[in-house]
Amino acid sequence: MILPTKHIRPERALLTVGADILACLKRPMTVSRVWDEVREQRGEAAGVAPINYDWFILALDLLFITKAVSFENGLLRKGAP
Repeated sequence: MILPTKHIRPERALLTVGADILACLKRPMTVSRVWDEVREQRGEAAGVAPINYDWFILALDLLFITKAVSFENGLLRKGAP
């Protein structure tokens, strides 16, 4: 789930989705704005399967647990506060 397996393709692994999220966080954004950016980015890439919102939230949880993102005043930011 976190890493690719024989049942989870590399573009659907939570680490890959987390990397997509971090790539979109060039500035602090709301969760819904990041979700829109990730869907748009993945929609433009050839051969990348779309993800559902649950998978996006799991990737956000992973990033938050590892302190790769923080949530302050309704905005997601890269890194710990």
